[in-house]
Amino acid sequence: MSAPLVLGVDSSTQSTKVELRRLEDGAVIAFGRAPHTATTPPVSEQDPEMWWQALIGAVSALGDHRSDVVAMSIAGQQHGLVLLDDRQLPIRPAKLWNDTTSAFQAERLVAELGAATWAQQTGSVPVASFTISKLAWVAEHEPQLFARTEMVMLPHDYLTWRLTDEHVTDRGDASGTGWFDPIRNEYLQSNLDAAVGGACEITLPRVAESFQPVGSLTTLAAGELGLPPGILVGPGTGDNMAAALGLGLRSGDVALSLGTSGTVFAVSVTPTADSSGAVAGFASASGEYLPLVCTLNATKVTDSICTLLGVDVDTGAKLALTAAREPGSTVLIPYFDGERTPNLPEATGTLLGLNNETTRAQIALAAHDGVLCGLFSGRNALELAGARVDGRLLLIGGGAKSPAFRQRCADLLNDEILVPESDETVATGAAVQAAIITDATDPADVAHRWNLGSGIDVAPSIDARERVDLFAAHLSQILANNPKNDA
Repeated sequence: MSAPLVLGVDSSTQSTKVELRRLEDGAVIAFGRAPHTATTPPVSEQDPEMWWQALIGAVSALGDHRSDVVAMSIAGQQHGLVLLDDRQLPIRPAKLWNDTTSAFQAERLVAELGAATWAQQTGSVPVASFTISKLAWVAEHEPQLFARTEMVMLPHDYLTWRLTDEHVTDRGDASGTGWFDPIRNEYLQSNLDAAVGGACEITLPRVAESFQPVGSLTTLAAGELGLPPGILVGPGTGDNMAAALGLGLRSGDVALSLGTSGTVFAVSVTPTADSSGAVAGFASASGEYLPLVCTLNATKVTDSICTLLGVDVDTGAKLALTAAREPGSTVLIPYFDGERTPNLPEATGTLLGLNNETTRAQIALAAHDGVLCGLFSGRNALELAGARVDGRLLLIGGGAKSPAFRQRCADLLNDEILVPESDETVATGAAVQAAIITDATDPADVAHRWNLGSGIDVAPSIDARERVDLFAAHLSQILANNPKNDA
């Protein structure tokens, strides 16, 4: 047998990605990917069987290396709702995190129990994305299907079940449901009852201990995947929790993720409970906590501005950097799709400070700065909620490849930032979990051995902190004029 390998899986909204790493040193040996069926919010649903078929397809790309796998683990998109009947078959497509049809149910639940109670009990105030809101929607709109439901799962739980026949989850992903207390590590039956309007008798998954195998790969699953039967399977976790493992985050470190939307999260040794709803008080996959802020507007904003300027994204980044030393007075408040943090669902983008001397480059710069300043607001929210944010700042996601986002992030903070080498932090985090259950080590040991979180250090070229202050001043005026803001 060759050197033992561990398999990390990232089952996201868009695709399944798998990563094979050598157990000893974390070297990437092979990678596979298979697409998922695209969704179109506000209704965003996928067939769980499609996830399984995508996993088979992605793993098949690993070829003969599959025979050396000794353990695997699944990281999946958070919040999705999978319902199974008494034959252990899905009764309907899974509602995904970005399905917003349950917004009314989320509002009802917050009104009934109170935001402060939700934050105290679960660490978070539910919104449409949370699993409990989706369960309430099914109970209300599809009562006949709900009556047939025997088991409930999250997306990563479903795949772990297909691997092992074990109905199990982890505290990290469970903390995003709305029916789990991440401090006491126990389910909240009263929240489930409130969601469905009566006694909820659906079977919930067992919550596994961190870094303990939950079972072994069944002969049936091994045959479909081409993997050795009996290999260890980890408890899995949510995608953000896995990303923290894959980055080797330590207490005080902050990850700022630039995708179509944005997230800011930190590893915290203490829980958070933000009744404003800005900070989701999730649990981590390592026994700690992972407070997180989500913004709706990130790289989609700069894509739109580049389209308006008649340039591609790379040219827009170059334009932005040419204006860095003469930025002018232009500021973009980037709430093109409304905003979640601050809570301005009906907001629109605002371009301020234009004059006859404003250049295309200054507008491109304002777009990049506006997106980053919006995420910095999320970092401030984490700190206000009690999380440490005095460690490293890691810039991740698709936008981290942009030279403009990299440099302006360092300039606006007037501090060095780290851009990790790996793009597949979620799959890497799942592989970390698989490694830990194999050789009984801990996340810090694996992070050191695998050199996780290494990358490019970006130093500031200028001190642009006044641009952050200018953004904050304009935003304060907008918030003052918007009585519906709850932030």
